[in-house]
Formats: sequence, structure tokens, C-alpha cells
Amino acid sequence: MTNVLDSGPLVAPTALDADALDTLFTRAATANQFASTPVTDDELRSIWELAKWPPTSANFQPMRVLFVQSAEGRAKLGEFMNDNNQAKTIAAPAVAVLAFDRAWHENIATTTPHLAHMTEFFAANDDPRLDAARKNSWLQAGYFILAVRALGLAAGPMGGFNADLIDAEFFPDGQWGTFLVINIGHPTEGSYRARLPRLGEEQTVHFA
Repeated sequence: MTNVLDSGPLVAPTALDADALDTLFTRAATANQFASTPVTDDELRSIWELAKWPPTSANFQPMRVLFVQSAEGRAKLGEFMNDNNQAKTIAAPAVAVLAFDRAWHENIATTTPHLAHMTEFFAANDDPRLDAARKNSWLQAGYFILAVRALGLAAGPMGGFNADLIDAEFFPDGQWGTFLVINIGHPTEGSYRARLPRLGEEQTVHFA
């Protein structure tokens, strides 16, 4: 995928059509099963090529992704999922383990050159470093789910797992910390359950 910053000047956003909004938001839902069609390496790379662009605090970009595709890897990952998530994870064509990088600050000179001097501060202060890692990684996770949908794939994000066991198996050096697992595949009949209600504007929105 072309680097957007190398392809010409940045442009103002344009409104998406109704079909695109349905795909990303209004008719999208969590997928619980998938077609048997494999998800290719190129498709997974394309997800990240989209998800990496939206903003994080000072462009820190602390989220990391492990794509688990092999049957052996998904079976091992399934061992660490809660009972209601095990079968879904094992059966999914691909699974993304989203993690925050505890050493994200080591890349500040690359991602945010004008704040390179902050590298030593974050290295010496665990609380603000890990707080920034977790908050921004959750922000990036939302972008990641939208990227999956934008490419015509279905996403099944899950929070039911033992993060410590996943980390011990897949990230034994302790640098990455799992915070979300997302099943990924091509949608099929039966992928989606009926959407549950959303709260209305009167319950959620105020203007000042």
C-alpha cells in the first residue's frame, strides 16, 4: 500500500455513502462464526495498513498485533480463552491478538521526533508510560475493528481470556501485554446475531 504521506498533500475528508456507513457502523455487528474461506497474509497486512493511520496521543502508536493463523496456534490460543470463546477462536480462519508495547517509548524518536527528549522520562516512569500504552492501544483497537470491516471481512472482538497465560505463551519476553482478541474471517450466513439495542441520544448526548 502506498505511503499516504508520500502520495501528495493531505486532503480534507469527504462524507462516505450510505453503504459504507452501514458497513462500518450502522449495520455492522460482532461476528460469531465465519465462512471456511481462508484469510490471506495480504488481507491481514492490509488491515494493519489501514489501522495504523488514525491518531494516537502524540503519534505514540503503542499497539502491537500478533496474527494467529495456523490450526496449532489457534488451538493453543483457545486454551487460554474463556469457555464461551474457545470454540469460536479455534474455528476462526485468523485471530488477531492485540497487545500494548510496554517499551513503546523506545520508538519516540521515530514516531514523534520533536518529543525525542521524552524517551528518558517514560523510561524512568512506569505509571505514565503504561497508562499511555493502555489508553492509546484501546484507541487503536477501535480503528483496527473498522479496518477489518472496511476490507469486507468480519470481526469478532472478545474480552474473555486469560491475558497472563497468553502473554506467557506468545510474548514470553514480557514486553507485550495482551488486552483484546479479535477473530477475523469472511462473513457467511449465520455470522451475525440480531443487534442488541443502542442507547438513544437523550440518554447519552448533551450540548453545552
